[in-house]
Amino acid sequence: MPDTALRYLDPVAVSQLSNMELRARLIVEGFITGLHRSPYHGFSVEFAEHRPYNPGDELRHVDWKVFAKTDRFYIKQYEEETNLRHYVVLDTSPSMHYRGNAELSKLEYGAYLAAGLHNLMLKQRDATGLIAFDESVHTVRRPKATPGYLRPLLATLEQLTRSADVEGRRTSAASALDEVAERIARRSLVVVITDLFENIAAHDDLLRSLRHLRHRGHEVVVFHVLEGETERRFRFPDVPMLFRDVETGETLSVQPAQLREHYEEAVQHFSATFRRRCLENDIDFAELDTNEPYDTALLAYLNKRRRLV
Repeated sequence: MPDTALRYLDPVAVSQLSNMELRARLIVEGFITGLHRSPYHGFSVEFAEHRPYNPGDELRHVDWKVFAKTDRFYIKQYEEETNLRHYVVLDTSPSMHYRGNAELSKLEYGAYLAAGLHNLMLKQRDATGLIAFDESVHTVRRPKATPGYLRPLLATLEQLTRSADVEGRRTSAASALDEVAERIARRSLVVVITDLFENIAAHDDLLRSLRHLRHRGHEVVVFHVLEGETERRFRFPDVPMLFRDVETGETLSVQPAQLREHYEEAVQHFSATFRRRCLENDIDFAELDTNEPYDTALLAYLNKRRRLV
């Protein structure tokens, strides 16, 4: 029997991502020596600043060159290099099961993204974990940095995408992200994968929840995943169609051609507004189309981040 958990790691994609480093652009807190800066000063790795000598300090940390110039004792302080703590926060609400014209549903696409990130993090010895939500947080896999942790993470992703019990559930990203903010004690990189299909009135609450994560010291990335042909551009056949809300069950009969231009403008306005408000709060926002290969989209984003750090 094939190992279904491994289907989320395409060999070509893995080879492309294996040489990438996803470094946090903000200072993060870790617990073992690794790749990323810690906000704590220690006596290792990279010089940070001087401070006056205090009785009891080890003489080996005295900067004798400064002493020769100033006739004063100063201790050299350093910034530690520490590993990144990373979470993928995956939206598993009913709307994420939508496939449209794409080969993968948004949830499957998000799972592939998550698998690529988990694999990348573990290869660079970072701790990575997974949180999934719909109406509330229902799955939590705490971050670990051991290579053997990849298989349980992939198995969890497989289970999440195979779940059929989604009818009647609704998205409540704002309250779920507030819960995530309270659950994550250490500063981390939090990657939220969602279609942002939430009541328009709740978008302010969602932004407030993202700010909550930032206020707790986390670096936040939002991957906005949509099926571009139908969800961004409303490219449906020009015949009367009946649309049903998978979360509320409400139906609406429309002629797509009559709404297409207005719909596309509304989506573009929403995305631009959400992106701007994320930028104002130092939150990364990336739009992804499920019609594009997930590894290509992820690689392009990682390259962009690498140029920023």
